[in-house]
Amino acid sequence: MDIRAIEKLLPHRYPFLLVDRILEIGEDHIVGLKNVTLNEPHFTGHFPNYPVMPGVLIVEAMAQVAGVFVLNRMENRAEKLVFLATIDSAKFRRPVVPGDQLRLSVKFLKLKPSVAKIHGEATVDGVIAAEADIVCRLMDNTEGASGQ
Repeated sequence: MDIRAIEKLLPHRYPFLLVDRILEIGEDHIVGLKNVTLNEPHFTGHFPNYPVMPGVLIVEAMAQVAGVFVLNRMENRAEKLVFLATIDSAKFRRPVVPGDQLRLSVKFLKLKPSVAKIHGEATVDGVIAAEADIVCRLMDNTEGASGQ
């Protein structure tokens, strides 16, 4: 799934759309990519002499990949938004720097109509950079439901 298809599912846009491509969608998992570039605005202030992608943005990228999975399965996707609800057991194992390509693997542990519990891993060149257990909540998008 390319960026145009992702933009049809997620409401996020630059500079906060953190998924560039979806590589695989299975029954209980999804894999996406995030190309990390020096042009991203957070690098101007997050360790300017040693630019490091903030961990919270890596977790957000995992949640966005999960959002693609959830919304892709729905017919009324324009009427829904996926919100990050909780983050548990987050671990950051190596810095993510410009030039890295994050492979965002999300496995669904529980998927209900309004809640999804996932385990996400972000790897660079096969090495785990970050992982977390995340709960996402599906909510009504009043703007989408009104046709705007």
